[in-house]
Amino acid sequence: MVTNLETKKYSIKKQCGISIVAVLLIATVCFYASKFIDYRITALILLMTVSIVAIVFDIIPVLITAILSGLLLNFFFIQPLFTFHITDTEDILLFLMYLIIALVNAVLTFKIRQVEKKARDKEEKEKTIKLYNTLLNSLSHELRTPIATLIGAVDILKENNQTLSKKNQEDLLSEIDKASIRLNRQVENLLNMSRLETGMLLIKQDWCDVNELTNGVVQKFSSLNTNHIIDFQLNESLPLFKLDSGLIAEVLRNLIHNAVLYTPEKTTIKIEVLQESSNCIIVISDNGNGFPESEIQFAFDKFYRLPHTKTGGSGLGLSIVKGFVEAHNGTITLENNSISGAKFTITIPTETSYLKNLKNE
Repeated sequence: MVTNLETKKYSIKKQCGISIVAVLLIATVCFYASKFIDYRITALILLMTVSIVAIVFDIIPVLITAILSGLLLNFFFIQPLFTFHITDTEDILLFLMYLIIALVNAVLTFKIRQVEKKARDKEEKEKTIKLYNTLLNSLSHELRTPIATLIGAVDILKENNQTLSKKNQEDLLSEIDKASIRLNRQVENLLNMSRLETGMLLIKQDWCDVNELTNGVVQKFSSLNTNHIIDFQLNESLPLFKLDSGLIAEVLRNLIHNAVLYTPEKTTIKIEVLQESSNCIIVISDNGNGFPESEIQFAFDKFYRLPHTKTGGSGLGLSIVKGFVEAHNGTITLENNSISGAKFTITIPTETSYLKNLKNE
């Protein structure tokens, strides 16, 4: 059923004004067409107008419309015309039945809308509770694990600092480093999702060398010894793009991290940056196992993780990527490669500048 159609933004006075204008307009058209249509047909048309108003507006404008339409029907269409006096018994019955049906229709439609609103509110509440529980379950593991690692490693270093070999100390420091990075990533994802959900995300676009930006992100992953091959070739023909470099860097980090986390070791992760017309195109693909075709449509949902995948993610990364890309008025698509693996394609409309190349010349 048609719902409020966002008419809540109108005050009761505006709703009454729109309703009155609508019924007067319909009555005027019917009056000039009265030579061609019977007044009983006019009654049905006016009743339909009241029904439409009842679907979109609050109860007070609807009741006003119902009473006004009844008076207009009496005054302009029921004999004798231009008077509220009705001589024919059948017409009196028609008029009374019209008023009753119009008023009952208005009240019932309003009640139905109230029931629908309560059902929607209940559904939204259940959905919120479900997301809240999912978030808690995710945090209970994704935050507890790195924190436990940090506490354990620090305790061992404090208690056995003199007896630990240099290699053992380096191993513990490496574990602390990995746990810190993992913990920082989870906190950043939660903060980023909060910014997207509350509408507090502000885009700060400036001229950006996407080659340099991408290479910086890739170098950080290469230093982590992820046992994956990250293949990125500089595209010297690229212009400068006007983007929010911080958000695009976060998009790249999340997509590469997602590929590292869910593909086998020795998998090649390929990154390409292209220009097509006034669009910046970023393609990140791998030769891993890809996505089940039935699951691709859910990949960007909050807290979604592929069934039977290893732990290590909160299911926020790809939804954040989608939010950051759409904040640039761009799009992101996911598909499987023809041979193996997955491919993410980001398309962002943006301004370009070749001043970089002129400067180099």
